[in-house]
Amino acid sequence: MNKGRILVTGGTGYIGSHTTVELINAGYSVVIIDNLSNSNREVLDGIKNITGVMPDFVEADCTDMVALTALFDKYSDIKGIINFAASKAVGESMYKPILYYRNNLNTLLNLLDLMPKYGVKGFVFSSSCTVYGEPDVNPVTEKSPIKKATSPYGNTKQISEDIITDVVNSGAPIKSVILRYFNPVGAHPSAEIGELPNGVPQNLIPYLTQTAIGIRKELSVFGDDYDTPDGSCIRDFINVVDLAKAHVMAIERMLEDKSDKKIEIFNLGTGVGLSVLELISAFERATGVKVPHKIVGRRAGDIVKVWADPTLANTVLGWKAETSIEDTMRSAWNWQVKLRERGVM
Repeated sequence: MNKGRILVTGGTGYIGSHTTVELINAGYSVVIIDNLSNSNREVLDGIKNITGVMPDFVEADCTDMVALTALFDKYSDIKGIINFAASKAVGESMYKPILYYRNNLNTLLNLLDLMPKYGVKGFVFSSSCTVYGEPDVNPVTEKSPIKKATSPYGNTKQISEDIITDVVNSGAPIKSVILRYFNPVGAHPSAEIGELPNGVPQNLIPYLTQTAIGIRKELSVFGDDYDTPDGSCIRDFINVVDLAKAHVMAIERMLEDKSDKKIEIFNLGTGVGLSVLELISAFERATGVKVPHKIVGRRAGDIVKVWADPTLANTVLGWKAETSIEDTMRSAWNWQVKLRERGVM
């Protein structure tokens, strides 16, 4: 049964590709728009290998209103949108702030502008735990204070949440679910898709796996003098497939009118904080592969420690993180090995 068409922006990216798989498995048709600035067209083949379905694909930039309008004209039956089209590296945003504001905010504005014109009802937004800044208390709930952002990336997420709230409250015929991710890691268990950024990775796990397989000399751990048990930053690392499934639940919640609320916010995390050094140890235990690493100075924009209270997502959305960190690390390694076998890297 076809449940309808969903537009996935940034759908050849890391989380977007895994969510596309889960949408197809749940019975939805998917059209992807992506400019391939930080992903590869070959991801589409991985999605087909897993699901048996090749999603429709439009290569375009969501900041291009002409191209985006043409997509909506062609696919006039879109029922919902999941927006992943954004620049996403905290460190990079510190020295490329204009790129982050232009890309992340203009994409959002264009989508929200077009939705009422084409009768698109549901909007799932890919937000981040960075909106909490450096929290006073862990774990953080959806009612924890929104702190001043520590990076332009984090600020784009805060501003985007405000924009969505203002548009929904203006009376626009839109429902939205805002999902605040903690730290997505791992790969699909098939090793058909995973995290593969273009160039030098900005995120921890692809750099870690590339180091473990010998592409990079060593992994830099940014700081060992934080106020944590081992001195390294603490995060809530969540399996990407678990995360992807939450997006399907969010879309269904809106399209099936399971809630009277026009806007809802959920934390997506495991509820467990793990330090960077602990994560490296978990990878080594799970794979038997050592990761050469060194301690370097702190990185601008990094938060010391943050992890989720996922109770609301567990009870209201009906979602829960289920995959162990060892299985998640093993999936990330299997993906890296598969890339080597394919001659990608």
